[in-house]
Amino acid sequence: MEGSLPSSSSEVSINLQNDPIVKKYGSKKVSLTRCLLTKEEMKTYHFPLQGFPDCENFVPIKCCGSITNNSPLFGLDCEMCLTSKGRELTRISLVAEGGCCVMDELVKPDNKIVDYLTSFSGITKKILNPVTTKLKDVQRQLKALLPPNAVLVGHSLDLDLRALKMIHPYVIDTSLLYVREQGRRFKLKFLAKVILGKDIQCPDRFGHDATEDARTALELAQYFLKYGPKKIAELNLEALASHQELEAAGLEPRNTAEVVQQLNTSVLECLDSVGQKLLFLTREADATEISSSKNCQTIKCLSNKEVLEQARVEVPLFTFSIVQFSLEPFPPNLSEEMSKRMKIKWMEMSTVYAGPFSKNCNLRALNRLFESFGPVLSVTLTLESHQPHLCIQYEVLEGAQLAIESLDGSLVEGTCIKVQRPVTELTLDCDILVNELEQDSENRGTIYLSGVSETFKEHLLQQSSLFLGLEALILPKDLKNGKQKNYCFLRFKTFGSAHRALGILTGKNWKLKGRHALTPRHLHSWLRGLPPESRPPGLRVIPPPSEQEAVQMLNLDHPKIAAWRWGRKIGKLYHSLCSGTLCLILLPGTESPQVLRLSPPAEQGEQEHGLCFPALCNLSFHDAIQPETHQHSTGQRTLLSKDKPSGSQESST
Repeated sequence: MEGSLPSSSSEVSINLQNDPIVKKYGSKKVSLTRCLLTKEEMKTYHFPLQGFPDCENFVPIKCCGSITNNSPLFGLDCEMCLTSKGRELTRISLVAEGGCCVMDELVKPDNKIVDYLTSFSGITKKILNPVTTKLKDVQRQLKALLPPNAVLVGHSLDLDLRALKMIHPYVIDTSLLYVREQGRRFKLKFLAKVILGKDIQCPDRFGHDATEDARTALELAQYFLKYGPKKIAELNLEALASHQELEAAGLEPRNTAEVVQQLNTSVLECLDSVGQKLLFLTREADATEISSSKNCQTIKCLSNKEVLEQARVEVPLFTFSIVQFSLEPFPPNLSEEMSKRMKIKWMEMSTVYAGPFSKNCNLRALNRLFESFGPVLSVTLTLESHQPHLCIQYEVLEGAQLAIESLDGSLVEGTCIKVQRPVTELTLDCDILVNELEQDSENRGTIYLSGVSETFKEHLLQQSSLFLGLEALILPKDLKNGKQKNYCFLRFKTFGSAHRALGILTGKNWKLKGRHALTPRHLHSWLRGLPPESRPPGLRVIPPPSEQEAVQMLNLDHPKIAAWRWGRKIGKLYHSLCSGTLCLILLPGTESPQVLRLSPPAEQGEQEHGLCFPALCNLSFHDAIQPETHQHSTGQRTLLSKDKPSGSQESST
């Protein structure tokens, strides 16, 4: 018999404005179209989308109709099994508004089944043996059943659509509709009990009922539309979920106020409260005080190799693990060499060549054109080619990237020009690196703007209603004369808010140039902190010896070779972990007690307005990990892994 959940509203006053559902949707009732996932959200949460390389053979559901608030809703749920090729569909259920099941089909996978996942799917070999329906049959039937303006509703719907190998642009995902803190998700079973007052997926049943799950997801979406975010926020779902987790662990639930306070405790305390243990794998010589904690199981090994072997076996058995490898500290001359190479690479990435231009080109006008994309350190006219070219070095990477995206292939002074980076061994993977930087969590909610004036801040504040979710305005200043530079960064709570703001600020009313940010703020500080002599004179960047030559010059026991080899081994360990594992890797670097700060102060020479950057999570690593492990010690790598909760997305940092 499952325990009842408390009514939180009577025990603790709830600040509704801080509820994640109210933060996203506001307190008033929302329309159906507002609940749909945007294309950007579907991309973020790995929904299958047309044109994506991993969706080449996916079948699009007809969607020529326009979506309105009266468009029909259909609940969808699928069950899967594990085959030699991965997860494949074994059952699909489709429920129409009113709760009528319009499709419930068993499906035989194309590949050999290695695990029926019966405890979840309820599917057995005996049930599936007589089935002849294949995936293509289900796809054809689904396309025929759904009207052009259908909206699909499900819980973690991305997994269902991938199992179906189908693409549909109009979806409501209840695991994302009922927003939870820190990117986590509520389970369907929990929402069914708290919101709808019904029990599903009961332990005495044989697996999940796909029709029941599809109907439940549909009812949850209908409840959200009928009562609105405020009504749901008043339930204090986060506190109720914490209460249920404690109860499930066999611990005596506390009152709701204590449950809310529990969110601010340390990692070790959180694990202890739900009866879980932390796994700590380390070399015997590197053991710290964390290993003496009562709910920390420490395995001490004699070598890094033994740590790696133990990790492959033990990590999947624990909810939360810390795996620590140790490398010898890099010698100072090698660290200095790597820093110089990194800065040279950054300079080359921030440099563009543009041309060809005519011999009578207006250099002053061209200079103004390229300065409009960002602060320019120098412009050099290159005469080595048949026709003149310009070499422009930008102060920030965003300026160079914006110039390439805006001017490459365009007509300038009557000539079609090409704008590109110098091609050296350090810039060969530049496009991949730029894409990775854009997707980095540090940059996702930040935009870069060029052409801002001294009155930009005042103008922005006057129009603040246009820029919902704005957290910080960063206005860099010239360190020599104290004057404000002509570019800035704006940080928003979400990528969607940043994207909308970028569209407004680069429109006809503001006439600014900009793009999504590429460089986290700590990188600018690091580049400025390097010795000035590491910058080559002018723009004549002489590349260092190739990586191959450098490796040939090093003996096999050199620290750089050792680090490279262990990097590959740790990579193999990462790929052997189950899908959905969260990993945090600390790379070798210089000692600094501020490495794990979640909200860095404004850098010298920069002004930050509005709110500070929010903390990334409520878990206190200070209490969980002793101070000496806070220091980003030279020669240490740490892998922190955590199994994903039901319905959560895979992420890695």
